[in-house]
Amino acid sequence: MYEKIFAKYEPTKDNLIYILHDIQDEHPQHYLSEDAVQRVSEYLNVPVNHIYGVITFYTMYSTKPRGNNIIRLCESPPCYLKGSDNIYKKLKTVLGVKAGETTADGLFTLEFCACLGVCGNAPVMMINDDVYGNLTEESVVTIIEKIRGGK
Repeated sequence: MYEKIFAKYEPTKDNLIYILHDIQDEHPQHYLSEDAVQRVSEYLNVPVNHIYGVITFYTMYSTKPRGNNIIRLCESPPCYLKGSDNIYKKLKTVLGVKAGETTADGLFTLEFCACLGVCGNAPVMMINDDVYGNLTEESVVTIIEKIRGGK
């Protein structure tokens, strides 16, 4: 996997973020392992601690294994005022996990994010690359069940 990704980019520090994105996207558990960080460090000739600094600065990166579907619930003030706290409570109940956790079946990881940039549709969540707005407790259940395949 690494060689295929590295072949797309020149070995310069400017490509660090792109390489990290590609590696995390390719990993079945959507995270950056210690091995991945070491390999990127060697390829770019950048210290490991610098790479970890980048990974921990940006919330889109994870150093822990995650589920097949990453749920990012917006916790910005507009979403909070429109009921994102109730959406979070419903997600906790439906999924059986809290923010930062992955379901036992590995299907979902629940995370918070600062803003998804669609405040007019608050409350909002993003699952992988799909944004869902104007959420209600009922619509959240429907969305999760659809992804689960009606199970």
